[in-house]
Amino acid sequence: MNAQLSASHEISRLGIMHLKRYWEKQQAIKNRMLNNAEIPDEWSLDDTLLAALNLGVEQTIRHLYVTNPTLQEFEDWILDLNGGVVPEKNIQQFNAYILNSGKTEKRGIEQVLSDEDLRFWDQNGYLIIRQVIQKADCEAAVKVICDFIDADLDHPETWYKSHPAKQGVMVQLFQHEILEKNRQSDKIRRVYEQLWNRTDLWLNTDRCGFNPPVTETHTYQGFPMHWDVSLKQPIPFGLQGILYLTNTSEDQGAFTLVPGFHNKIEQWLTNLPEGENPRTQDFYALGAKPIAANAGDFIIWHHALPHGSSPNLAHSPRIVQYINYSPADMDIKKEWI
Repeated sequence: MNAQLSASHEISRLGIMHLKRYWEKQQAIKNRMLNNAEIPDEWSLDDTLLAALNLGVEQTIRHLYVTNPTLQEFEDWILDLNGGVVPEKNIQQFNAYILNSGKTEKRGIEQVLSDEDLRFWDQNGYLIIRQVIQKADCEAAVKVICDFIDADLDHPETWYKSHPAKQGVMVQLFQHEILEKNRQSDKIRRVYEQLWNRTDLWLNTDRCGFNPPVTETHTYQGFPMHWDVSLKQPIPFGLQGILYLTNTSEDQGAFTLVPGFHNKIEQWLTNLPEGENPRTQDFYALGAKPIAANAGDFIIWHHALPHGSSPNLAHSPRIVQYINYSPADMDIKKEWI
């Protein structure tokens, strides 16, 4: 059964385009009125809409599928998360992108990375950008996250309490003024712009992370090393980033990746024996490296690198915030491999 979707340029009650179409599309998918082949290839545009509305992807999909709101209820939810007002600048910028068929105004790119940084990037596919966030803001973010999941850093028994917002080592906390302040770091944005070589990027609203030490009664709850992108070749350029909010040693559940794998993934995939699942290989045998860094340091990496958190064998939690920028026309493969 085919679903009739509104045009992207139709303006919703909030004044933003594509929102009504996005809501209709999710309703149609949930009610099986669209099959996979009929779903419009608008993944990047959908993500950009959520970025403009300061919404997390996971929280939005969950809200739509669990709550099943009407369009007006969905718009009310969006307003509530934004303190009653969606930034007019975001609405105007997103609507202009729709009306101008993807053409955006671009400005000069500031070169904040050194030649040495860029050589390291080309070889390894990641960078540690030191002290992009002040210590006080890291500490404030840590308090917000701990309060949200009812964890007290001075009382280890509270680190393992169940909470509906905890999914493994992920914390489904998206909106808060200190998290937004950290996201708006000028240094982080300029690094993304230089690596993307473009300035028309959209800031996402992503979640946080809380990875407590492993104990005899509490095992590691994180995901195995993975990719967040389809492995259909060629893998398009894309970036991801993580902000350390606490000093983190290599054995403290540190973010882990395989340096340089973006330069060899195509050949590696080609050489895998027939029938082997690339996502279930031993990534540690490929040279996985835990990245130690301090509170306020930002790690940015090429999304073709296998990555993930790691078991925390130290004595205090690893607490982080995920931050990413991407363009509205980012190439997202519809076929998931």
